[in-house]
Amino acid sequence: MSSNTGSNLPGSHEPSTPMAASPLTRAVLEIDTYASGLGWDQPARLFALVDTAKLRTQEPGLAAQLGLDDEAANTASFTPIEQEELPPGTALDKFLGTIAWPDAVAGCALTVERLMLPPSAEASVPHGMNEKQLAAWVAKHPDRQEVRMTVAVLRDGARESAVRLREKDSPTEVLTGADLVPGLAEALAATFAD
Repeated sequence: MSSNTGSNLPGSHEPSTPMAASPLTRAVLEIDTYASGLGWDQPARLFALVDTAKLRTQEPGLAAQLGLDDEAANTASFTPIEQEELPPGTALDKFLGTIAWPDAVAGCALTVERLMLPPSAEASVPHGMNEKQLAAWVAKHPDRQEVRMTVAVLRDGARESAVRLREKDSPTEVLTGADLVPGLAEALAATFAD
């Protein structure tokens, strides 16, 4: 995939990102912060994750263009590079099934907005609806919550995700964890399958 270097994320860590967090957690939170700055009602965004130190060594011109300094290269970190827009009208799972990453890409991440229901509402979901009918039903449910999910996976199988509720849109209200969005993590991991 080609990178859209005009929409890269800075290599430095955001002040709100805990330095004790793993490099993958820091990358997910950096992408979440970037997506938050774009506002809500955005399309899904795909990112390649590259090892910052290797990027500085192997592609110094690109690293300079991305604003990566020596400090960023000397700490274990990943640089998220936003990819071209996802084709409009293409189902996310079908699109992810077409991706093959070059060896230089250590991982990938996706940020996507969805409507979700709390577990207490699951019992009231009518049976026999197709995906379109279910989406319409959820969109009208009074307990629906709009969320932005950022999920990242590495070639080695490591996973991390961040979930932000629209109604609690604050950097201090972002939930992180490796297994928050397992289906999406599996789909992203499959992009690295041989």
